[in-house]
Formats: sequence, structure tokens, C-alpha cells
Amino acid sequence: MKTTTLPLKHSINRSYCPLALLLISLAFACFALSPQARAVCQEGCFTNQNTALGEDALLNNIEDNNTAVGFNALAYNTTGTFDTGIGASALSNNTSGVDNTGVGFNVLEFNTTGGGNTAIGSQALGLNTFGNSNTASGSEALGANTTGDTNTATGLDTLLNSTTGNGNTATGFNALSNNTTGNNNIALGAQAGTNLTTGSSNIDIGNGGVAGESRTIRIGKPGLQTATYIAAISGATVPTGVAVIIDTTGHLGTTTSSARFKEAINQMDKASEAILALKPVTFHYKHELDPEGIPQFGLVAEDVEKVSPDLVARDKEGKPYTVRYDAVNAMLLNEFLKAHRKVETLEAKLAKLEATVERVSAQLEVSKATTQTVLNNQ
Repeated sequence: MKTTTLPLKHSINRSYCPLALLLISLAFACFALSPQARAVCQEGCFTNQNTALGEDALLNNIEDNNTAVGFNALAYNTTGTFDTGIGASALSNNTSGVDNTGVGFNVLEFNTTGGGNTAIGSQALGLNTFGNSNTASGSEALGANTTGDTNTATGLDTLLNSTTGNGNTATGFNALSNNTTGNNNIALGAQAGTNLTTGSSNIDIGNGGVAGESRTIRIGKPGLQTATYIAAISGATVPTGVAVIIDTTGHLGTTTSSARFKEAINQMDKASEAILALKPVTFHYKHELDPEGIPQFGLVAEDVEKVSPDLVARDKEGKPYTVRYDAVNAMLLNEFLKAHRKVETLEAKLAKLEATVERVSAQLEVSKATTQTVLNNQ
């Protein structure tokens, strides 16, 4: 049997690389495990899961799970937990507030015990002290809020001057910027609800609102929008509903017939006779209004105005716009009832005449029979 011996030189060459790599790995491992070789924390190393980076960040903290990045961030925090302040003076005066998040210069700067607040943007929620569960995104959003709760502001200067208002929602530049103590307002769009101050429960979408009003919905700006389309209305049957009307300011509502809302109630009497001079017409709307040219039936407002101005509804310029057909219907009913009463009177008279005729006829028959008897006896 032949034995082959490989040269030692070749064997060493083949095993050199793996061996070297193994030795290097072991050396790095030992170096890493060595106490002297561990990374040195230059700044912000705390126990209890706290992180701080910046001069005086988390300076007085004694609690856990806080993060402060920036000069004076969470500087006076003592017992607050789960707070995050990123930016110079972010949450700097927070003492015991929990679950707050502030990102930006001076955000939540004066917050002390308020909890659950989120502020993103320079000075957002900057004056908040005890307010809870507020969300501000945008420079100076909710900047003046002090004790208000559950507000949401998104956009530059949104809810800027709100101090103690609760439950407000503003989205868009300057939205609800002048609200101070109003509650539960909703504003959507640039400068939406900007005229509101102390009113509550308003909804303004693309509309500035009106100072002092409450429980009002305003959508769109007069003169800017010229058409409205709302789904799920056309074709929907509402068997117990009432008609909705609109005035020249865009105010929607319904009419009421309850005596609780009326005064100076009088019988219509001859007031309804004006409709007898009205001239019903057939017509088509102009092509730009109705391309299909559907036949229409009604009255001409200008003609009605000549007969009874009270039956005409006018536009914002005071010109005749349409006819108050609901009032026309009531007047028609009154004229019908008047005619019906006349018919009843005539029918009563006719009945009396018929009775008289029957009585006279009966008497004539008796007279006729008597006369015949006399003649027969002669």
C-alpha cells in the first residue's frame, strides 16, 4: 500500500485564513466584553428608561420613561412619566403631567399637570397648563389654551386664542383662530370659523361663521359657491316629512303651523280674493337652466307682484324671484271654503224651494180633485 504525504507548507497555507478569522473574532468579542472597552455615554444617560440630550434636559426628573431632547426640554419634570419633549423648552415646566408629546420650540412650555396632550410645531399648546387630551399640529396651534380639554387643532394658528374652550376641532390655516371660550365647535378649511368667539356647537365648513352664534351649521361662502349637490336625497321617500324652504341668506328651515309660534291670528276672509286675479301660465325654463326643456306650470312672479306683493319672494337685491306657492294654496283653500259655503246656502234655498213646490203641487192636486168632484155633481 502506497502512502502519500502532503507537504506541510501547503497544509498550513490552507488552514491559515480560517484560523486567523477565528482569532480576530475572539479578540473583538473579548474587547467588547471588557468593561474598559464599553461605549462611554457622553450625555443623557439615565436609569428607568429615561433619555435626555441637551442642556438642562430632564434636569429635575425622578420618574421613568421620559424622553427630552433640546435645551431645557422637560427641565422641571419631577413625577411625570411617558412624556416626550423634543425642541428647546419643550414641556420645560411640566411637573407631573403624563403621556404628553411635544415636538418643536416652546411646545407645551407651560404645561404642568396636563396629560395626554400632543403638540407639534413652534409654540403649539405653548400656554397650556392643566388642559388634557389636546392635539395641536402647526405653529402656535392652540397657542393660548390653558385649561381647555379634548381640542384638536391642525394648521398654522388654528384655535390660536382659545383659552378654556373644550371639544373644539379646527383644521386649516387660522381655523377657529378667534375662539376663546366656545365649546364643541367644528371648523374645516382656511379661516373657517374665524369669526366665532364664544359661541358653541357650531359647524363651519369653508365659512367664517358669525360672531356670537351657537348651534349653527354653515357650509361654503356666499358668492363663491353657486350650486349644491348632496347624494342620497333625490329619490329617497320620507313619508312623514315636511318641505324645506330657504331664504335669501341661504338659511334652511321649515314652516310651522302651531299656534305657539303665531300672533295676530285673524280669519282670511276677503284677503284671499287676490288670487282670483292671478294668471296661471305654462312655460319652459331657459336652455341654460333646463337643457331638456321640460314643460312647466305656474305663475310669473312679476305678474303676481302687481296683484299681491305679499305673495312674492325676493332675491338679495329685492327683485321678484319666486312665488310663495304655499301661501297661494292656503288662499285657494279659503276661496274654496267660501264658494263651498255659498253652494251650501244655495242648496239649502233650493231644498226649501223644492219643498215649497212640492207642497203647492200637492195643494193643486187637492184643489183639482175637489173641482172635479163639484163638476161631476152638477
